[in-house]
Amino acid sequence: MFRACVVEDDEQASELLCSYIRKYGEMRKTEFSVARFSDALSFLEEVGGSYDFVFMDIELPHMDGLEAVRRIREKGDNVIVIFVTNMAQYAVKGYEVDVFDFIVKPVSYEGFVMKMDRAMKKHKTIAGKEIWIVERNNKRRLRVADIKYVEVAHHCCIYHAFEGDFTTYDQLYNVCKTLEDAPFALCNRCFLVNLRHVTAIEDMSVIVAGERLQISRNKKKDFLIKLNEYLGGGGK
Repeated sequence: MFRACVVEDDEQASELLCSYIRKYGEMRKTEFSVARFSDALSFLEEVGGSYDFVFMDIELPHMDGLEAVRRIREKGDNVIVIFVTNMAQYAVKGYEVDVFDFIVKPVSYEGFVMKMDRAMKKHKTIAGKEIWIVERNNKRRLRVADIKYVEVAHHCCIYHAFEGDFTTYDQLYNVCKTLEDAPFALCNRCFLVNLRHVTAIEDMSVIVAGERLQISRNKKKDFLIKLNEYLGGGGK
């Protein structure tokens, strides 16, 4: 499943884009979840690497789209952003904050499909690798970017992903080796966290896609170093 969101204060324009995303998913036989925000501040409160595609207006209340994208880029988030605006003369400024493309209002479905096809191809180059896990007698393929964290419990490894939780008989050492090229770090001996989905550090806890996990004292220093490297652009 791909995760998309629309940041648009015009309700009619927002509904139209959401319908286009769902229609595109049906046409390409790909599932999308779609979230909506009416302003940039509420979007920033929820973002933290949890979206694959963001469709954002430039003119928004309280904070414009350019500043919102600048802030998520400062956190190292490489989400694909497409500006949807009637201010074509300003949209080119989006390239300063690595905006993928822009669409001028009013948005036609044909134009949307062309942009979305390009965005999907781009996503394949940044989404990272996929892994296979053995779940009882079944094999399941997971996108590494969709894994929130891996938990060790009772000689099993549980992959907590956006589409669900999947349990496999494995050792944490093997999981760490499999994910060594991705931005993961241990916050304690039981949790291997995808740094892409970290939204906050609160004392001895880390918030990962809305879930609170404990940070052990002996892992905290190394975990924070790896998190800072990732947020600073040094992560993979």
